[in-house]
Amino acid sequence: MRVTDTLCQEGTKEREHDLRWMRRTRTKLLEKSTEYRVLQAGDSGDDSITSIPYQVLSWHPRAMYFPNFASVEQCESIIEMARGGLKPSEVALRNGETEESTEGVRTSYGVFISAYEDKTGVLSAIEEKISKATKIPRTHGEAFNILRYKVGQKYSAHLDPLDPDEYGPQKSQRVASFLVYLTDVSEGGETAFPYENGFNMDGSYNFEDCIGLRVRPRKGDGLLFYSLFPNNTIDPTSLHASCPVIKGEKWVATKWIRDQVHDD
Repeated sequence: MRVTDTLCQEGTKEREHDLRWMRRTRTKLLEKSTEYRVLQAGDSGDDSITSIPYQVLSWHPRAMYFPNFASVEQCESIIEMARGGLKPSEVALRNGETEESTEGVRTSYGVFISAYEDKTGVLSAIEEKISKATKIPRTHGEAFNILRYKVGQKYSAHLDPLDPDEYGPQKSQRVASFLVYLTDVSEGGETAFPYENGFNMDGSYNFEDCIGLRVRPRKGDGLLFYSLFPNNTIDPTSLHASCPVIKGEKWVATKWIRDQVHDD
């Protein structure tokens, strides 16, 4: 047997051993039950421990998925409170753009509703949970934008932050977005990140194709992604789109979160 063959076999055995050790360790960590002692919180803190399960979908952009973030009842309540106020969704216009030149970019219908306008308390509960998930105070959030997409409706690829060079001076900036999917969608309607991990950034992307990382809407689940880097500059990989609905109907509650206190 050649020396190289021996080394390869030994390397394979070491990797298998490492994998077995990692699996055992991970199992122990998952099975371990720990009781936490609640500390004395400050005036703006909480008096209980919060645990919200999530999955990291991407680091470029920073995107996290929160299963079962909202209950079925909460989702249905939000849809009902929004249904009567829906209007054609608008887009922020860059310098030189007009409503005519951006026609067809965003074809959903929506309505803005603040938590304090909702007398049921559902939006307040969701907003509080979003604050804990993002570690950003509720006072930094815009009103919920409740959106409905019917078959064929979509939102072409765009960035949520408003670049001052393109949109003019901004009092604050959108640092993150949190989406709560209010319905399942039979086909289409994914949230797509075409530039995930730096792909498709060679200038050939046409802002219409639903490619890259695609997140399928599931009723009650949440999606968080950050639009700014920690140094407060815009992350280009946070470019995202709402793919056209092919079958079914998509409802989503969007919360845009600012880097400063925001007044609705």
